Amino acid sequence: MIELKNVTKKYGSFTAVDNISFKIEEGEIVGLLGPNGAGKSTTMNMITGFIQPTEGQILIDDVDALKKPKKAKKNIGYMPESTPLYMDLTPKEFLKYMAELKMVPKKERKQNVMDVIQKTGLEEVQNKIIKNLSRGYKQRVSLAGSLVGNPKVLILDEPTVGLDPKQITEIRSMIKTLGKEHTIILSSHILSEVSQICEKVIIINKGKIVAIDSPENLENKVEEGNSVLVVVEDLNNKIMSIKEVIPAIQEIKLMKDLEDGTKQYMISCNTDTDIRKSIFEEFAKAEITIFELKKAEATLEDAFMKLISQKEETVEEIVEKPVKKEKVKKKKEKKEEEK
Repeated sequence: MIELKNVTKKYGSFTAVDNISFKIEEGEIVGLLGPNGAGKSTTMNMITGFIQPTEGQILIDDVDALKKPKKAKKNIGYMPESTPLYMDLTPKEFLKYMAELKMVPKKERKQNVMDVIQKTGLEEVQNKIIKNLSRGYKQRVSLAGSLVGNPKVLILDEPTVGLDPKQITEIRSMIKTLGKEHTIILSSHILSEVSQICEKVIIINKGKIVAIDSPENLENKVEEGNSVLVVVEDLNNKIMSIKEVIPAIQEIKLMKDLEDGTKQYMISCNTDTDIRKSIFEEFAKAEITIFELKKAEATLEDAFMKLISQKEETVEEIVEKPVKKEKVKKKKEKKEEEK
């Protein structure tokens, strides 16, 4: 559906995007991540056709975006971070205007606009002036604009920025539903959101791709051994001595002092065996009161921070690190429950 082959973008002597290649299959929801200045926005702008690559090839539904830009763009719906809405129009009027700009056939425009209004939940506000709508509804109008013409590909840049938790949940749910009919590239700084919505993640740093994988696999690849998170009351400061009693413990690290006087520690182990039972027993002997004891799991944010901070050879080691299938399965099941 979307394929980049050896794509490079240079501005004079500066290389913004350096020989990247990836493929996104039909129906996938893919997160595009990267720190500021990494080349993420440049990549999105090349896919949408706003700027041309210096080298390489971009295919949209097997159409070469450089040789046949108009045909390629017909398959793309783009929602920028700050969509220039016409505030004095109603959503319905705005979408009719978008249909004209996108050259949707006249006989199809009315039905197309009504379908988009229904998909984005704008029925109740379709005849209200846009400037009087809430931030959440304005964001829906932006999303609706990208859907006009029924493009096969949607590119969404920070679709939930500035929204309250309820509005974020609504837009997130909408994107998941749209993913059943469209291929979606999602850019967001809210990594937990990407982890919940996207099936695959592409991480770009310094113009190069440092990882392409599922969120679950990336999370597991950066996990170091078996770590346990504990919150304790340790009046006699005995916690560090537990390391001598349990050989599997590599490190006991203070994470933070909590307001109620308890402390949170990360206990790193050099074994895959669950040692929570041993920790519980030894803490009891040492009269250390446990308030919380759980396995510490890496998040997509942990993976992201680790990947963009590593040297190239270390990044390759992380990306190629094998992942236990059972571990990934458990994480997927946990995320499904959270949804």
